[in-house]
Amino acid sequence: MLLAVDIGNTNINFGIFKNKKLFERFFIPTKKYNGKRLKDLLSRTEIDKSIICSVVPLTTKLVAKDLKRILNKQPHILGKNIFVPIKNLYRQPKQVGQDRLVNAYAGITLYGSPLIVIDFGTAVTFDIISKNKEYLGGMILPGLEISLTALSEKTALLPKIKLNKPKEFIGRDTKNSMLSGIVYGFAALTDALIKRIKENIGKQAKVIGTGGNINLIATFCQSFDRIDNALTLKGLHLIYNRENRP
Repeated sequence: MLLAVDIGNTNINFGIFKNKKLFERFFIPTKKYNGKRLKDLLSRTEIDKSIICSVVPLTTKLVAKDLKRILNKQPHILGKNIFVPIKNLYRQPKQVGQDRLVNAYAGITLYGSPLIVIDFGTAVTFDIISKNKEYLGGMILPGLEISLTALSEKTALLPKIKLNKPKEFIGRDTKNSMLSGIVYGFAALTDALIKRIKENIGKQAKVIGTGGNINLIATFCQSFDRIDNALTLKGLHLIYNRENRP
């Protein structure tokens, strides 16, 4: 059994793979992580190997240390002792987050290329892969919740509200005006960017959505071909098996 760990700025997502299938998923908020809770969550399983992808270096060290203690085996860490097998055409390849490369690799392995992977997490990332399976680059935008927080923190009168589905397109109170602006605005932005990207890499490119807020935003978009909430975890599983195949 393999434990795949995706450490993000908001949540740490865990996926347990058994017989090459995703058997169980759970998450711990990144800021509330502690080793005891992880040990309790893993106590009912018989995991013997693990792999970590992270965009939070300090948390990576904590999780890796705890996994070594719990499993009695050093975890594999993306970018340190195991690497994403994809040609990276970024001007400075090391600047690309490992999670973005994992999503790109998982996407082309599971869905083919050319491909656009859009991750609606703490930030919104667009990752673009050519028909030759090369990582071309992409876009980074503030996420939905970051955008809502910025509105309340950087203005005098706008309230702090929770991200949710807007009740109406034309908001008739402050809360719904904010929600409509964020959700419909990002949906329109997403569809427009997808159209322009396809003009560059080919109209046959598939569009895959993932991330914590993808189910909300996808309802208002018209351009997604597939939603895969476990794309990063699946990518970690694919990479581990590729590197450790007989």
